[in-house]
Amino acid sequence: MSDVVQVAPPTRIPVRATDSTAFPVRRVYCVGRNFADHAREMGATAPSSRADRGTPVFFCKPADAIVPGGVVPYPPGTSELHHEVELVVALGADAPPGELDRLRAEALVFGYGIGLDLTRRDLQAAAKAKGLPWDVAKAFDRSAPVSELVVAADVPKLDGLGLELRVNGEVRQQGRFTDLIWDVPDILIELSRLFELRAGDVVFMGTPAGVGPLQPGDEYLARLGDVVELQGRIELPATTGGTP
Repeated sequence: MSDVVQVAPPTRIPVRATDSTAFPVRRVYCVGRNFADHAREMGATAPSSRADRGTPVFFCKPADAIVPGGVVPYPPGTSELHHEVELVVALGADAPPGELDRLRAEALVFGYGIGLDLTRRDLQAAAKAKGLPWDVAKAFDRSAPVSELVVAADVPKLDGLGLELRVNGEVRQQGRFTDLIWDVPDILIELSRLFELRAGDVVFMGTPAGVGPLQPGDEYLARLGDVVELQGRIELPATTGGTP
């Protein structure tokens, strides 16, 4: 059976130390309010203990929102594009049937990277005010620039690492993974209760406090400890060449 139309191939993320292989993206899951300081920053109540965590907040981006690299055009429909720096987790195996435990969850991980969950904050705020879904604020084209991936075996324990974002040389966001409300195995276990996790899935793990605006011409540098970094800039909209 042949296809009736031609579509773009899957988005692929480069993998460090490999010349001819890449990671094909199947789905993109995102975690909201996974750092207590960011939850408070967004006006939510942060849990005081693990027992008070409740359940994670999940949303999705399309696979082709991934930008392997860092150059992103300023998106249409917004005047408040915001940055959210996040740990990126890439799954290299399907989740087995049944309830995941922490060991089986960790075994799903192929590698790690650093990325940005770009957000049209004004559209998100307007949707929230009306009690409406805010997909248009998160799931737009090229809303997820991401670094190359580093295989899990080459990454030190996450508890000893942190993440940082600089914009035009100024530190905007910093966080330690010991401050996550739900760590990587926690999140994979919770996701597996809602979705069939598969090889090729990517998870953005949530952002620390300090989210803020990006403008055309801004240059950013995101780092996952000393493991990997993502450099990029925000360009004028490609379609108009004008200001957003």
